[in-house]
Amino acid sequence: MNKEQVVRFLNKIFSRKLKKNINSGILVTVGYLLSPLSWWNDAFLNIPISYFIASLLSIFNREMFTACFVLTYMGTNVLGLILMHVGVDSALHENVRLDRKVLIKYLVVSVVYTLIIAYLVIIGLIKPIQEIL
Repeated sequence: MNKEQVVRFLNKIFSRKLKKNINSGILVTVGYLLSPLSWWNDAFLNIPISYFIASLLSIFNREMFTACFVLTYMGTNVLGLILMHVGVDSALHENVRLDRKVLIKYLVVSVVYTLIIAYLVIIGLIKPIQEIL
């Protein structure tokens, strides 16, 4: 194989559509990992991320731990759902469409999950790292 044949072969493999599908797949995968649709993600991703960020922010104000934790947790869920939607939509269409109805649905689902986690923080099952140490 000469250099031109290798270049043509690589261009064929990494066509624009394939790159688009790979990028869409990455968005869907990351979105799924962060979204409330995967039952195990809270224990391994969303709660640790939220806990870490809330603990860092509560260094400045301990009373803000719960609010920071809940908002960060909700944010990871919403981000996951949006990434999934954008990934699937970009794989199927040329232009990605995020309308108000879709975003409101994502927010409602995230709020329900967040209320459950907030309850766990309020009853003391989840505490700031300063109280544990």
